This record gives sequence, C-alpha cells and structure tokens, in this order.
Amino acid sequence: MSRSLSLRDLIVYGLLFIGPLAPVGVYGVLDAKSVGAVAAVYVIATIAMGFTAYSYAAMSREIPHAGSVFAYASAGLGRPAGFLAGWLAMLDYLLIPSVAYLFCGIALHSVVPSVPAWVFTVVAFAITTAVNLAGVRIAARVGFVVIVVEVVLLVVFVVASLVALAVEGPARPWDAPFLGTGGSSLTLVMGAVSVAVLSYLGFDAIASFAEENAGDSRQVGRAILFCLVLAGLLFVVQTYLAGLLMPMTPQELAARPANQGTAFYTMTDAAIGPWLSKAFAVVKGIGPAFSAMTAVAAASRLLYGMARDRGLPGALSKVDERSRVPRTALLTTAALTLVVSVWAARRDDGLDVLVSIVDIGALAAFTMLHASVVGYFVRRKGSRAWSRHLAVPVLGAAVAIWIIVLASPLAKVVGLVWLVLGVVFLLVQRVRRPAV
Repeated sequence: MSRSLSLRDLIVYGLLFIGPLAPVGVYGVLDAKSVGAVAAVYVIATIAMGFTAYSYAAMSREIPHAGSVFAYASAGLGRPAGFLAGWLAMLDYLLIPSVAYLFCGIALHSVVPSVPAWVFTVVAFAITTAVNLAGVRIAARVGFVVIVVEVVLLVVFVVASLVALAVEGPARPWDAPFLGTGGSSLTLVMGAVSVAVLSYLGFDAIASFAEENAGDSRQVGRAILFCLVLAGLLFVVQTYLAGLLMPMTPQELAARPANQGTAFYTMTDAAIGPWLSKAFAVVKGIGPAFSAMTAVAAASRLLYGMARDRGLPGALSKVDERSRVPRTALLTTAALTLVVSVWAARRDDGLDVLVSIVDIGALAAFTMLHASVVGYFVRRKGSRAWSRHLAVPVLGAAVAIWIIVLASPLAKVVGLVWLVLGVVFLLVQRVRRPAV
C-alpha cells in the first residue's frame, strides 16, 4: 500500500472516527447519570482510555502492521489468540460504520422528514465509499475539511457560550460540571464513565493505517495519544460550558428519559439561540457519514491484514494497483455496512441493537490488546519495565472488563455468540490447513 499519510492525516482519521462533537448526542444521558458532573466524567474517561491508547502506541511501534490488534495479539499471544482478537475487533469495525451511517440518516431525516432515513443513509454511503476508493490520501484531505467544519462550529459554540455566561450568568453553579449539582457521588460519576468512554471509540483505528504511514513507526503511536488527549480536551470544554448553561436540572432529565437525547440542542436553543442548535443538527447529520468513511477504511485494513496472514480468504488481501487501497476488502466491508445500515434504519430499535453490539466488540478487542502487551514485552522480550508493560495494560484491561460487565445482556449474548463462531472458524481452519 502507499505510504502517504502524514502525522496530520493520521490524527484527522482518528478525530473523524471519534467526532469532535461526540458528547452532543449523549450529554443528556451523562448529565442525568452523574447528577450534573459531566465534565468530571470526561476527565476520568480520558484517563481511563489513556491506558488503551498507550498500549496501542507501544504495540504499533514494535509491530507496524495493518492488521492492528490481530497483528499485536499474534505477536504477543500466538496466532490462535491473534485470530480471535481480530475476530472480536471485526464485530466493532464492521458494524460501527453502520451506526455512523444510521446517525446520519436519522439526523437528516429530522431536517427533511419527507425523505426516509434509509435514503439518506444510502446516499451518504455512496458518496463516502467513492471517496474511500479514490485512495487514502484523498480521503484524508476530504476528512480534514469535515474536521475543520466541526471544530469551527465548536469554536463558535465556545465563544457564544462565554458571551451568554458574561451577559446572563450560569444556570448552574460554576463548579457544578465537575462536582455535580447536589446528590452526585463518585459511584454515580463512575457509572456515567462507562457510557462516556464509548465516545472515544475510533482513536484505535489509527493503528490500522500503519502500513500507509509516511513517517517512522513511532508516528502512529504519537497520533493515537495526541488524538485521545485532544478529543478529551474538546469533550471537557464543551461539556463544562453545557453544564453551566443547561436550563433543565439533572433530576428533570432523569425523570424524562425522552428528553435526554436532545438535551444539548435544548441547551443551545435556550441559552444561545435556535440558529446554533440547527447548525449542530446539520453538522451532526453530515459528520457521521465521514466517520463511517473512516471506519470502513479501518475495517478494510483489518480484513486485509488478517487475509494476508491467511486468517481470512486470500482474495481480501489484494491491493488495487492505481489507488493502492485493499479494494476487495474495502468493497466487502462497504457492502456489509450498507446491508446492516439499511436494515437498522428500517427498524425502530435498530440503533440500540447496533450500539450494544459495537461496544462489546471494541471492549473485548481492547482486553486482548492489553494482554498482548504483557505477552509481547514481558513474556517474549523479558522486559522489566513493570509500569509500562505490566501495570498500564493490567489497568487498561480492568477498565475494559469493568465496562463489559456493565454492558446490556443483549450485548453480552451477541459477543459470546460471535466469539463462539470465531472459535469454530479457527478450529475448521486448523483442521483444513495441513491438507492444503
């Protein structure tokens, strides 16, 4: 593949996947759960995800392969564990684009109700797939424009919020976004953290582009860590200001769950003006399509890496001579994404089902990643850097397992079924391979 991605390009891919405005959709849920301490929730969530970011950075430096967690687990735990790690990651990578496309369809349908959500989903899919097929460099340039638009909107929100606070004053105490409005506790904040960490899903996709990285192997790790820190800073700033301006109390949001999804828009409408809430709605309608574009690209690199190492059918490892992208893997990922997106867009519970499945896949893959760090550095290389190669991954795995325990029963069942299918697939491969 073409080594054409700069440090900026890698960061753009990570931020596109995450979305600088990610807290907008979940702000109301977090406000109700933490009793107003949403900024504190994101501070803790950033630190918690920092363990995973560090493990990705450490492994990407040593093993700069497109297979990401598949390659890392293969090196640290052996090929069978590597396959299962990649298999679990596929549950996240193959379905998270569907979630993003679905967000796009739902948001734009709310702006133009006469057009079904699935139509917007298909249009967004067609545009972003064409960009992906044009090549990784072009996709990065388009993504940069989208990120600039989102960041500009966030800057406008920050400035408008400061003006509103100077003129009208805060609706809640100045320390409320960190300490809560009364009745908050560390237990409640930590419960909200289990939801907030899902805002960060996607920074790990940067590792999938290791073989298209134009710099040395350390550049991927730098991009991962920088992306996480920047996203965390953006999340804390916007939720702190939102917490000061929110006209509804956390108790009111808790009593009316239907208002939680639109709480951020309600806040901007009341404190700043309808023009800003509409701008957020439009950008949140378009932005997820390009998050999906990045997710499809990352998923195709995972399939490519697994196929090249004979974990999946060899056809998925073919690279297009002109664009230098894994075309077959990309089209396969895109086709699966389209089918799932349209299916979910036509169901009332489609979004809830997809989100629960994506979460469990990502967290299971993170757990395998941390185990890989210990296996590779401590067991294989005899490292005595206990803080970096033992303490950090153990803490990171504990965070991931803790969130899995808090996941919905449906997510756990789907994750277990997917893992069993992966084990069966692996056993069939191992039986057939000697005969080839």
